[in-house]
Amino acid sequence: MQPIAKRVSKLGTENAFNVGALVAGLERQGKKVYKFHIGQPDFPTPQNIKNAAIEALHANMTGYTEPAGIYELRQACAEYIAKTRKVEVSPEEVVITPGAKPIIFAAAFVCVERGDEVVYPNPTFPIYESVIEVNGGRAVPLRLNEETGFRFDHEELKAKVKKGKTKMIMINSPANPTGSILDENDLKLVRDLAVDNDTLVFSDEIYDQIIYEGEHRSVLSLPGMKERTILLNGHSKTYAMTGWRLGYGVMPKEIADKVIRLGINIYSCPTSFVQKAGVEALRGPQDSVAVMRDEFRRRREVVVKALNEMKGVKCQMPKGAFYAFPNVKGAMRRLGMKKAIELQEKLLYQKEVSILSGTYFGKYGEGYMRFSYDTTMADIEEGLKMMRERIEGK
Repeated sequence: MQPIAKRVSKLGTENAFNVGALVAGLERQGKKVYKFHIGQPDFPTPQNIKNAAIEALHANMTGYTEPAGIYELRQACAEYIAKTRKVEVSPEEVVITPGAKPIIFAAAFVCVERGDEVVYPNPTFPIYESVIEVNGGRAVPLRLNEETGFRFDHEELKAKVKKGKTKMIMINSPANPTGSILDENDLKLVRDLAVDNDTLVFSDEIYDQIIYEGEHRSVLSLPGMKERTILLNGHSKTYAMTGWRLGYGVMPKEIADKVIRLGINIYSCPTSFVQKAGVEALRGPQDSVAVMRDEFRRRREVVVKALNEMKGVKCQMPKGAFYAFPNVKGAMRRLGMKKAIELQEKLLYQKEVSILSGTYFGKYGEGYMRFSYDTTMADIEEGLKMMRERIEGK
């Protein structure tokens, strides 16, 4: 008997968690590891948000809720998106989920037929390719070029979107792992191609409040896009709530109804008291968001400067999120390494520095590494020192 279905072979993973397990093993041996592999803010969840959850628990809010999420939270999400994207959104177009990943899976499960093509950025969050493939779609990578600030080439996107074949275009801005941001012309091209070829757009905007210059732009704001856009957002990054598992999607009601049904089959409903915390996050004081963003900006300057001072390393200044994506090809050549994962392993086991190979985010990530500057400045400075020692052979 073969107990595992063949389709499971197409299921990818998020290697940041796998590296985290290796780090935990080293820490159990008493070693100090400088952790730059995981993508979560090192700040505590703001106290007012924690208090809202505690109050909900004391009020015995521990039962099931509506599968789509409590109305109060869906309304708060709708109000936030309507205000920031300048488009009308109703609570019936919002689905609350335990974390944002269910929205990614649901978008593919509900909308992508077997054989449908989905154009997605590469390098990018690895779960995109995973859910496309496991749901029977054909993942079509769209290269993000260092030369264009890790944005896509317009002519390449035009060539990859095909009428009758392309079911969905996936975008992520601000982007993981590159920290890049799509500009107005990029978004307009996505809109034009989606409308002309009758495709959906999946827009991951989870880092929308971690932008260092200017304001966030969304494809949802463009004319004709509300009826064909699935927008992903959540509380993990903006409010330092990764472990709370709270995300949401905004989408046409026809799609939302099916996403809700899928949720009933998997998790019944989001956690009740966590949703009350989510309401407070959106409607309460926002001071903590600015404080966190300013600290990330300060760390960004230190990280990029230090990386660019290392032999064989060059790094662009990220415009959003909290990741640097240095080009380490020169360092790899000097060290006789052919793959970035070799450098990743040497840094971890010889210098106790955990940083991720760019190939964990797709084939076009070879020769790059993702550095998460979501830890203390002291650890950043010491970890960069250790990294430089190994790269320069000291």
